[in-house]
Parts: sequence; C-alpha cells; structure tokens
Amino acid sequence: MSHAEDHEGTRRDFLYYATAGAGAVTAGAAVWPLVNQMNPSADVQALSSIRVDVAGVNPGSQISVKFLGKPVFIRRRTEKEIEAAREVELSALPDQNAQNRNDMSLDAADQNRTLDEAGEWLVMIGVCTHLGCVPIGDGAGDFGGWFCPCHGSHYDTAGRIRKGPAPENLWIPVAEFVDDTTIQLG
Repeated sequence: MSHAEDHEGTRRDFLYYATAGAGAVTAGAAVWPLVNQMNPSADVQALSSIRVDVAGVNPGSQISVKFLGKPVFIRRRTEKEIEAAREVELSALPDQNAQNRNDMSLDAADQNRTLDEAGEWLVMIGVCTHLGCVPIGDGAGDFGGWFCPCHGSHYDTAGRIRKGPAPENLWIPVAEFVDDTTIQLG
C-alpha cells in the first residue's frame, strides 16, 4: 500500500465522520422544535404552584380551592376527627396505600396523609377516584368524612375510601406550610 492510498483512506474516513456529524446536528435542529412544543405553556406553568391563606379556617371546617383545574379540599380537623382517623385499623381499609405528596411507598395511616405532625391539616384532591365526581364533605357519608352522591363512595375523616366503588383513597397533592397561615400547593 502506498502512502497516497493510505492518505485517501484517511480523507474518506474524515468525510464520513464529517457527514455523519453534520447529519446529526441537522436532525437535532429539526427535532428540537417538536420536542420543545410539548413543554407546558407559560400560563400553565404560572398556575403550577399557588399559595392559600388558611388563617380564617377554623377547626372542623374546610375550604376548597382550584389547583391545576381540580378542586382541592383543605380541612382543619377537630380532635375528634383526628382520633377517629387514627383509630382505624389499616387492614380494614380497601386501599392501604398512601398516595402521599412525596410519592413514597407508605401505608395509608393518618399520619402519612396529613400536612402537619399533629394531624390537624388535611389537604386532598377533591375528586372521587371512581369516576371523577366531586364528593361532598363536612361529615358526610357513613364515616364522617366525604361522600360521593353520584355512585355512593364513602370516605373517612382522613379521605380514605371505606365503602363504595372508588378503588383508591382521595389523592394527596404536593403541599407544605410556607409560614404559620399559608399553604403552598405544587
């Protein structure tokens, strides 16, 4: 093999690599707008986190707010409601998963579903897990929590399904206290 032939192989390899590199850059430039358009719009991102003032919520009452197009129940529970939720044997629950805000694999114990350690604040997505209806609260249903009148699902004072067709507990969104009277959702 002469020096000229060896040089041709090197030039040919260079052309292959240069063409492949240019093709990869061109493909990336063509695909990027398609991938980027799947990102949420600015108005959706602006609503991905809200703050709720809970200073006026008294024990035994709740407020509902709209978050990401869904109702969210924020309930300040009484000692009686907390006791009722904590006395429930987990083995008696149809859904023993937590579906908690940290997406961790925890059981459905009341302590894993509340916002504070005392169990006074319960924040839940207010959508029945059966067919997406909005349950009524303030002690409704057979277990003193929430009741979905559309299909008869009964939830207890911790938002756990106790009776009816709903397959899961009411979901717990990402939430935290940012100060003594403000809860941030998202």
